[in-house]
Amino acid sequence: MNDIEIAQSAQMLPIQDIADRLQLNPESISPYGRYIAKVDPKYYRDRPDRAKLVLVTAITPTPAGEGKTTISISLADGLTHLGKSSMLALREPSLGPVFGMKGGATGGGYVQVLPMENINLHFTGDLHAITAANNLLAAMVDNHIQQGNELRIDPRRVNFRRCMDLNDRQMRNIVSGLGGDKNGVPREDGFDITAASEVMATFCMSQDLQDLKQRLARIVVARDMDGRPVTCGQVGAQGAMAALLRDAAMPNLVQTIDHTPCLIHGGPFANIAHGCNSVIATRLAMKLADYVITEAGFGADLGAEKFLDIKCRQSGLWPDCVVLVATIRALKHHGGVLKADLDLGKENVAALEAGMDNLRRHIHNIQEVWQLPVVVALNHFSSDTQAEIDTVLNAMEQEGVPCRFSDGWAKGGAGAADLAQCVADLLDNQQEKPAPSYTYPEQAGLQQKIETLAKRVYHAGSVNFAGKSKAILKQLEEDGYAQAPVCIAKTQYSFSDNAKLLNAPEGYELTIRDVRLSAGAGFVVAFAGDIIAMPGLPRMPAALQVDVDADGTIKGIF
Repeated sequence: MNDIEIAQSAQMLPIQDIADRLQLNPESISPYGRYIAKVDPKYYRDRPDRAKLVLVTAITPTPAGEGKTTISISLADGLTHLGKSSMLALREPSLGPVFGMKGGATGGGYVQVLPMENINLHFTGDLHAITAANNLLAAMVDNHIQQGNELRIDPRRVNFRRCMDLNDRQMRNIVSGLGGDKNGVPREDGFDITAASEVMATFCMSQDLQDLKQRLARIVVARDMDGRPVTCGQVGAQGAMAALLRDAAMPNLVQTIDHTPCLIHGGPFANIAHGCNSVIATRLAMKLADYVITEAGFGADLGAEKFLDIKCRQSGLWPDCVVLVATIRALKHHGGVLKADLDLGKENVAALEAGMDNLRRHIHNIQEVWQLPVVVALNHFSSDTQAEIDTVLNAMEQEGVPCRFSDGWAKGGAGAADLAQCVADLLDNQQEKPAPSYTYPEQAGLQQKIETLAKRVYHAGSVNFAGKSKAILKQLEEDGYAQAPVCIAKTQYSFSDNAKLLNAPEGYELTIRDVRLSAGAGFVVAFAGDIIAMPGLPRMPAALQVDVDADGTIKGIF
């Protein structure tokens, strides 16, 4: 069976049963059908954190896929299998990847969060609410200009873009306001995908609904005729936006196939935005279980770095350990075997040994830069040979890093029991919680932060600030944002800004071509290479495989 068939054949428990296991206050639960519920976090404000927090990240991803979400779910289910109180805190899938290249994002095989087709499609409407709030602000900015422009907004310097939760390259750059005086002021405009929008990032960084409203008010939408920032608060949109997001701000409770509780909430991209689920959901999960498994998007150079330097820095969170996901076939890809060669399933110890440098580089960053203990989790494939398995295990033994295989995809939580026991032993034997260790000091300037991150984590030799990027950074510092962390938007397929530069490159030049302020989320986005905030569909989009039959059963979501 494929993933969706496995998911649809699984026996789910009523969501109230999952809530009862967590001893949730009945008044805090708002069911969305039988198997999904919203949880109001205000009922748990005074409850102390109790969980050990595990961050799941990965080596540099490849087109073959490494199964980071699959391992996250496997680990949580493995802990459940061992009788531990575990919980997941994950991101919501975006419709862009679901209908684009990647397909569904709820795990795979016998380690999935359910109901997978609902989660991968409209779910509880959170992403639509974020889209609506974003576009309400955009409409109110243009309406303010149309209705007299009291704030003296310069139409040429409106920087706040509209968004939609689909891949649509046609909408990247448009001209709006055409058709005469009654239809607005003509200006260049464009769309980002919702998962890369500032409202999504702001939503995920907020501590609660009131903090969300205050952050929304800080969003800089334009500059006036004198070059001064104009904010959402000056336009007056934050109250209505927060009202649209009221229900969306409550995390979504679901379950895995093995009935492990899971909060799915927020969905920023990691190659463009900060790639973590919401602070609200992570905080809530920390109050409800003994072990919380969360993940950060793509490789550790993107997702884990942003989780630590952005999300943790602002929220006060810090993980107790990191689980680094790899696969033997991905390591062979970094060692020179291309997916197009159809050789990833053939034994190739030489390529595997070469590709191990990518794994070592990520381990180095986790241990030396962020000073965190790490466990390597190898997602097991039937094509892995004993010689290849021994190669990885011997290499990790030499590094002094625990390494465990997971067969969760095929066997559910029982197949990840060895990995779960290894992680539990590490956490239970910790003498004290690791202290935060960030990539760069908060007081450093924006340019210095980018250069430090590029050299310490990406191992670049230098940074080229192209075009107006250096001038924008200087302006942002003058505007008072020098203390903000930086969020690098770059390809996920390489440590560098060149997707074809695989394995563990070093000494190259990283190019920053543009910079955007995300004042609501509290960070500055620096675009490296040719990365963009509105993906397009591939030649054969996954949407071609999605369908629904006469009984209403959805098919084709991987």
